[in-house]
Amino acid sequence: MSLQTKDGYSVAVVGAGLVGERLVSELRRRRFPLRELRVLARSSRRAILDGEEFEIGVAEPGAFEGVDFAFFAGTEGEKGAAVQLAREAIDRGATVIDNGSDFRLDPRVPLVVPEVNAGALEGHEGLIANPNCSTIQMVVTLAPLARRFGLRKVVVSTYQAVSGAGRGGVEALQSGAGEAFPKPIAGNAIPLIGSVGEDGYTSEERKMREESRKILSLPDLPVYATAVRIPVHTGHSESVYVELEREAEPGEVLSAFGEAPGISFSGDPDDFPTPLEAAGEPGTFVGRVRVEGDRVSYWCVADNLLKGAATNAVQIAETLVGARVR
Repeated sequence: MSLQTKDGYSVAVVGAGLVGERLVSELRRRRFPLRELRVLARSSRRAILDGEEFEIGVAEPGAFEGVDFAFFAGTEGEKGAAVQLAREAIDRGATVIDNGSDFRLDPRVPLVVPEVNAGALEGHEGLIANPNCSTIQMVVTLAPLARRFGLRKVVVSTYQAVSGAGRGGVEALQSGAGEAFPKPIAGNAIPLIGSVGEDGYTSEERKMREESRKILSLPDLPVYATAVRIPVHTGHSESVYVELEREAEPGEVLSAFGEAPGISFSGDPDDFPTPLEAAGEPGTFVGRVRVEGDRVSYWCVADNLLKGAATNAVQIAETLVGARVR
């Protein structure tokens, strides 16, 4: 990666969808030291992002010349932009932060939530993976419990917003039509996100299990996830049950949440977060905490496009340049 000049960094955002737009917004809101901001996509066009018209360039190897940070927010898989272009960007001196799943479980690629495992960035080889949206908020809340009490088992049910499926998901909720989901989403709950594997778990549920193990450095941690899509625009919610390695007093658990970075937690048993309140906020919110010996149950909510994607990605870049994660 090229070093910062006195004028800041040259940054490219690859993808102009919901996450790409939030990346543009977060880079500005968090005052990341920008010298230049490029937005790239499959085809050139003009688009309004974060209230401003951008001339979107074509995502091709030459577009990364002089770029310090490249945030990939586009399509995953064999034909995804990161698979095709991440190495091209790295070879031209950029550090790539990829929001897709293509590289998350590669042992050579750090998978990072800065509040949890910023140390994994040391010695990176130019490519850093941003975790799955549901994984991020869960590990932010699991980390303080793991540090104080140890973890034996995690059971989680997610209630995921339609914006997690991109613009098509939002349009399906608004119109009642479309092919973003296997069944109509309006007024419904769909307990299937991604493809079902031989073990009966979906790809979304497997992501939560494998990514959490990697981020928390607990390769054998049992994680049982059920991922559900609900008719909410923005904000993922999770009901989490944890078995600890030792018994804990309620006050210890409340203190762990209250002191943890990235968590908003009032400690008031009657105060609980909802997706409506989390939407537009960069943090992770916790409520409904119950403690019974070595068992803890709680509710957590986060904006899936911000902390679940764009905010976490920008925090990774901030960590790399020595800025304060906030």
